[in-house]
Amino acid sequence: MSSSVLAVSEMQLIENFIQGDRSSFTILYKKYWYKLYLIANRRLNDKAASEELIQEIFVQLWERREALQITSLENYLVRAVRYSVIDYVRKEIVKNNYIHHYRDFVEQEASQTDDTVAANDLAASMEAGLKTLPEKSQEVFRLSRIENWPVTRIATHLQLSEKGVEYHITKSLKMLRTYLREFVAIACFFFLL
Repeated sequence: MSSSVLAVSEMQLIENFIQGDRSSFTILYKKYWYKLYLIANRRLNDKAASEELIQEIFVQLWERREALQITSLENYLVRAVRYSVIDYVRKEIVKNNYIHHYRDFVEQEASQTDDTVAANDLAASMEAGLKTLPEKSQEVFRLSRIENWPVTRIATHLQLSEKGVEYHITKSLKMLRTYLREFVAIACFFFLL
């Protein structure tokens, strides 16, 4: 068979396909599918993605058949594959960047959540440790360390001497250090489990 007969035959298939002939479309599909798949897979190195791209190209070809003005179906399809591959790669880059940023965000949030939990645990332990102190020492410690009052103001407010206020602060700090040392040891033990 001469190439002119094949060319005429293919042109007839294209004309029939454009007019909605499914059997002509099927013949063209079978003729070009594998070649287009190889082009896509060579660039993507992903069989499933390549098959999906080629399938989508043929779906669009069928849907747009009436508006097509094709002189060479093979050239048209090869160009369509190249553009589809480029578009696919662009989308994958965007998707991968999004996933990367999302993972960073999740890790950061998890870290902040862990920090918040640790801070809450420490605050709860500090509060529990404060409750073990005598009432006057608790009051002096809260005014000094939580409210940031100076020693002179605490002394005046509680009608204590400045030395008495300093005594309560020193005593409270020693007791809390001892109490929190036990908390840290227990927390480290559970952290290592």
